[in-house]
Amino acid sequence: MSRAQQVALAAMVAFFALAPFAVYPVFLMKLMCFALFACAFNLLIGFGGLLSFGHAMFLGTAGYVSAHAAKVWGLPTELAIASGTLAATLLGVVTGLLAIRRQGIYFAMITLALAQMMFFFYLQAPFTNGEDGIQSVPRGRLLGFIDLDGIWAMYVTVAVVFFAGFLVVYRAIHSPFGQVLKAIRENEPRALSLGYDVSRYKFLAFVLSAALAGLAGATKAIVFQLASLTDVHWSMSGEVVLMTLLGGMGTVFGPVVGAAIIITMENYLAQLGAWVTVAQGAIFVVCVLTFRRGVVGEIAHYLKKPL
Repeated sequence: MSRAQQVALAAMVAFFALAPFAVYPVFLMKLMCFALFACAFNLLIGFGGLLSFGHAMFLGTAGYVSAHAAKVWGLPTELAIASGTLAATLLGVVTGLLAIRRQGIYFAMITLALAQMMFFFYLQAPFTNGEDGIQSVPRGRLLGFIDLDGIWAMYVTVAVVFFAGFLVVYRAIHSPFGQVLKAIRENEPRALSLGYDVSRYKFLAFVLSAALAGLAGATKAIVFQLASLTDVHWSMSGEVVLMTLLGGMGTVFGPVVGAAIIITMENYLAQLGAWVTVAQGAIFVVCVLTFRRGVVGEIAHYLKKPL
């Protein structure tokens, strides 16, 4: 890890450690869930060069399975989250086998079509309660003795999940696997000519991204005690694209910053009512014109060091 990345990591840890004393912890937990979701998406597009328009299906699937496992099956919290993550991973395997052999806009459209199929499935499936969603999901006790109804216990749990997922992404990026992904992103025919099984690497990146997105969705369902159609809607897939682009595609910390900007805007601009989309659009235009590489991307370019 470079010196700049060490400083950025220390700043991020300090922020999430101190912010709960000044900011509503539930807002910060939402931010961490979406930051992990954005990091998972960035692994796919920023380092694998694969644009998915259907990543919300992994977030939503994990949320539904986790909520159902906790409320109906009565599983402990850690097993409920693991069940949701496993469901998203299996869905990633199936959808990856269907989509990964296509490139560019064809790959994006296939993922969007699959995500829409999953949306209508969850809309009609009896266990999801349709538009009402799965409500009043019990948070339960972590490891049998940590009561997650306490706000601080829940916050620490979400923080551990977020940092664990973030470090998995960091390790994947800076491993030989990540270097091959970057080579595929930059010049796929050259990577193929060097003897790399390009389809296998892209498939593994897709499944890993789906698993981490599922981890974010499963944790979010426990935090808010709710799993709804919002998390599996196509607009959620578009939102994570904005988070990644705004923060800095292909950077390590960019998705976290992008998620923080988007979630903060949604939270504090909600009082504008119908004008909130106008305000968001104006802010996006300013950010795109000012930070063409994303916020973190521009900072890294200025410092001449990777972030």
